[in-house]
Formats: sequence, C-alpha cells, structure tokens
Amino acid sequence: MDFETIREIQAYAYFFFTIFLVVMLYGYMYHLYTSKKKRGKDYEEYSKIALDDNIDSTPIQKREGFDRSRLEKEEK
Repeated sequence: MDFETIREIQAYAYFFFTIFLVVMLYGYMYHLYTSKKKRGKDYEEYSKIALDDNIDSTPIQKREGFDRSRLEKEEK
C-alpha cells in the first residue's frame, strides 16, 4: 500500500465516522425529546445538578416511599 491509498482510506473513514456521530447525536436528541413527552422525565433538570450542587439546594424530585425507620434499623 502506498501513501495515496492510506490517505484515501483515512478520508473515507473520517467521513463515515463523522456521519455516524451526527446520526448518534440526533438519535440521542430524539430519545430525550420522546422520553420527556412519554414519561415526563426532563433530563435538563438533572443537568442543573452540576451547576447547583450545594447541600442546601432544593431537590429536583421528591423521593417517594422513603422510610427513615428502615434506614435507622440498618445503621444498628
């Protein structure tokens, strides 16, 4: 194989890899959009955790079914 053939293979690989990444990006955006519509999960709210991570910050969603007595029993 000469240099020209290797360069050509690299160019095709770069092109197809770029197309693959674009398709994956749009697929992920579609997944986020449909999960927000179907299940009501808003992943943008979860991304705010990285920006607002103080101990006194308000929780994103309420924990349901949390039993503090069960936690205290496990600590003993």
